[in-house]
Amino acid sequence: MPRCQIVLPARLASTRLPEKLLRRVAGKTVLQHTYEAAGKSTLADRIVIAVDDDRVAEAVESFGGTWVMTSRDCVSGTDRIAEVARTTSDGDIFVNVQADEPEIYPRVIDLVAARLMDDDTADMATAGTPIRSEALLNDSSCVKIVMAWEAEPKSRAGQGRAVYFSRATVPFVRDGVRQCHLDAEPPLFWHHIGLYAYRRDFLEWFAASPQGTLEQAEKLEQLRAIEAGKRIVVVRVEAATPGIDTQADLEAFTKRLEGLPRT
Repeated sequence: MPRCQIVLPARLASTRLPEKLLRRVAGKTVLQHTYEAAGKSTLADRIVIAVDDDRVAEAVESFGGTWVMTSRDCVSGTDRIAEVARTTSDGDIFVNVQADEPEIYPRVIDLVAARLMDDDTADMATAGTPIRSEALLNDSSCVKIVMAWEAEPKSRAGQGRAVYFSRATVPFVRDGVRQCHLDAEPPLFWHHIGLYAYRRDFLEWFAASPQGTLEQAEKLEQLRAIEAGKRIVVVRVEAATPGIDTQADLEAFTKRLEGLPRT
């Protein structure tokens, strides 16, 4: 079986919630909560945190984690993981788990890693969940996947190939979105979950390749692969876990962790 390594890209700077990875909830940083959740994966042999600041490295050491210093100039999390891959001969598959996802389901990590392991034709794997709400469909902060289904009937239950990713409402329904489109099975609309698995040679290619016009326009790193004709396979999951982007997100996570009712 290919060796699998989880990498958490842990950039210190953040716009909406400054230094969010070092914010503490129930005595632990957001980063530690994510590290511990990812550590419950059954397929990963190792977890590494890709840091870009000594303060993050010190935080990782405080809870016994392993870190690798990476450049502050990395354009994306995938570029940061490529730097980690160059420092080690361990690992055939690298899984990118966002460091601000303290409630990530370990099973989703395993599903995405296994999807790539099981498909020799795939360069990269990710996850998506059906969009059943028109409000979410029209939300530009929700990244959508345009999906093409695989030939096998079983794959229509939740495994396909990504054709495109966008913040726009895609695919566009010319005659207007109706409830039947939102209820469709297999789903028509997909919410992308920003968790990726890559092969080592793909990471080498990615780091050596310039940003394409699509990636620059949408600010979505996976479009570098799409524009180059790389094959990205997608596994279906039933729900997206909330990340920490704002103070409100942090407070909501705190309440969930403490078992308090949401407001």
